[in-house]
Amino acid sequence: MTGIQPAPGLPAEAAPAIEGDALQQHFQTGVAADDIEQIFLLKRAQPVLQAFSALFHGGFEHVLLRLSVLRELAAETESACFTRADINLRLAFLLPDSLETVLSRLRSHQLLAWDAAQSVYRVTPMARNVLAALDGLLRVEQGDDQAEVGFLLSQVAGAQVMGGVSVEQLQHLLARLVDLTEEFRDAIASGSEFRLRSAQVKWHMACDWVEKGSQVIQAITGDPQADSATHRAAQAIGRAQSALLNMQGMFSRALNQIERQRVHLGQSGLSTTDIKLWLLQHDDLAGLADGALSCAVAPLFMTPAEMIDVAETELLSDKHDDGARLGLPDGMDAPVTLAEQDPMARELDDWLGKLASFTDMAGNAPAPVEQALLPANFALASYRASLLPLLGDPNEASLQGPTARLARLPLDLHLQDELQPLAQGEVAAMTRATLSPAARLSALAAELETILASPQEVSDE
Repeated sequence: MTGIQPAPGLPAEAAPAIEGDALQQHFQTGVAADDIEQIFLLKRAQPVLQAFSALFHGGFEHVLLRLSVLRELAAETESACFTRADINLRLAFLLPDSLETVLSRLRSHQLLAWDAAQSVYRVTPMARNVLAALDGLLRVEQGDDQAEVGFLLSQVAGAQVMGGVSVEQLQHLLARLVDLTEEFRDAIASGSEFRLRSAQVKWHMACDWVEKGSQVIQAITGDPQADSATHRAAQAIGRAQSALLNMQGMFSRALNQIERQRVHLGQSGLSTTDIKLWLLQHDDLAGLADGALSCAVAPLFMTPAEMIDVAETELLSDKHDDGARLGLPDGMDAPVTLAEQDPMARELDDWLGKLASFTDMAGNAPAPVEQALLPANFALASYRASLLPLLGDPNEASLQGPTARLARLPLDLHLQDELQPLAQGEVAAMTRATLSPAARLSALAAELETILASPQEVSDE
């Protein structure tokens, strides 16, 4: 293969680009590269693309060096020009040969302009535009934007203010919203509590950006000067935002289902989720077994002679029992035993009676959930809290037993996404929630009160 090699003494990164129309060889016969819309638009933006190529061509070390030099020179606002002595002073931490190589590349690609008449350097407007775009991207990436929507939305908002928002910018934002929606749906379908909670954090962050960008999208859709393609892209973004916001119910149902299926370890109050969280905090899980065994496990082996003796004994015992199996065994009276009620069952019955009293609350005012869970130790309070999501469950209410009685109680549980400190006994904090009579019970009470208030109409009927 032939190619162009740099001349002796010329840095490798300053080698000239290969001349000629090498782009056409990548297309089918009879297809001109300029007939492709994207190729035409990109070729028209050749100066900007060459500026990026000049900065990012080569290894990562060279890229860092060029960007640091250009950013250092562009940060000077007191003077618009630099002499070579000024540059050497500002960049004295670089070797002279390395600095000369970087300046030569920036100057050859019109990122630095050389004024021969005054013998000074100037940062070109193209270089400042490139640095401004990079600074905006770096600032967003350094923030806590797990949804990765901030930079795309900032580009759309800035372009809308300047009156030049493009369909491509809207399509990038739309594609990211669709990706997030699919990611959240996959997390919900996975059934993993940890993946669900991680996705829910990212969902809240995405919703914050959606609220900030709603006004921008409304302004674009209401702009009479925007073309039809821009209007369609903005409307598609609005629908994607609505689908994203409507996923709150899906997250809640999935988390409630996991809460119902959570396994508690005896009466300790600990669940499998607590165990997994504790294990995730240890980098070396194998190290937890150090010192757990005081002595090595000694396996026991049987010789063939012992195995034959055992087999012979079992065979003879079966033969001796053949005569006994011919007749029926003698009848025996069943032993009489008194079953004692399980303490946990008594505790559950008492607690159900306490919950039933909440249906008679005056004015149907909601009551804090800690009134139903406390006083109790941590294990009992955790056990009671794990049963509360069964309230109003139609599947559980159709069964029999204490949990079915709990599901049939006319109470509604309202949860909030925050913790409240309590410091009552073994319970330090608890999720803020309230219990209130079910809506159907309130409606029935209101109807009964209306009937009692008009006895004459009832008697006429």
